[in-house]
Amino acid sequence: MTASDTLKLIVLSTLWGMSFIFMRVASPEFGAVPVVMIRMGVGALLLLPLLMTVHYLRLVRDNLGRLALLGIINHVIPFSLLALATTQLEAGFTSLINATTPIFTALIGAAWFHTPIQRRQYAGLALAFFGVYVLSGDRLDFRVGGDGWFILAILGATFCYGIAGNYSKTHLSHLPVRVLAAGSCSMSGLALLIPGMLLWPDTPISAEAWGSALAMAALSTTVAFLLFFSLLASAGATAASTVTFLVPVSALLWGYLLLDEELGLRIWIGMAVTLAGTAIATGLLPHGRRKVAEPTTTSEACQK
Repeated sequence: MTASDTLKLIVLSTLWGMSFIFMRVASPEFGAVPVVMIRMGVGALLLLPLLMTVHYLRLVRDNLGRLALLGIINHVIPFSLLALATTQLEAGFTSLINATTPIFTALIGAAWFHTPIQRRQYAGLALAFFGVYVLSGDRLDFRVGGDGWFILAILGATFCYGIAGNYSKTHLSHLPVRVLAAGSCSMSGLALLIPGMLLWPDTPISAEAWGSALAMAALSTTVAFLLFFSLLASAGATAASTVTFLVPVSALLWGYLLLDEELGLRIWIGMAVTLAGTAIATGLLPHGRRKVAEPTTTSEACQK
């Protein structure tokens, strides 16, 4: 990568890492669904200019149902689950569990989309899941006030991402990235409008929460997507996919600096094991003689 691409990668990972900080601040006041409605609604309005040509609008019209389905499984459900998780869990911890998305993408691809998993990838999958256990094994408390259900919510979000990545690759790979991103985000905003308004909180919302929600929409959605498009075009899919491993580091750092979240030894060990396993499973870290690389699907542009 060039120096410019490296800078884009760092800024992109920072913006997507910050999305977990914004959620952690805004979700407790807005609630999970309303805050995602703001994120997707404002983000869609800012992304719509990317579609303002007859060609792109025709592509959206011709693929409206598929873009709506992608929006549901790639934005509405997983973003709401992550927002719910951040009402209880630390931003950095949430981002680490969320980094297992490529693992679920590989497993779901093998189970439902006939995408083979090579034998060298199984070691990476096992290592990544062991890392998740290291991170969360002592927090799987499903009693009232425990973290267990919120951790399952994060895993549910990554499961949705896994379905969305494979669905996009199988059924929407012919579409330009901007059509996938802006089209699916617009469908998500529309789908969330009624439930978001029905679940709108009765209590006043602080300026800090409003600022976090709007910043998540403008910075972690719109600006981040534009950076991702640029990086994808100039550096390629493999280089762009490395952002998956930088986002948790960014979220942990910002969580420590801005929210006083703790960075214990368990977090560092769990992060190292989880990300190493994910890197092996996705081919970014060679395991054995050959490197197995899966291209970044265009739907990954909207998964943070």
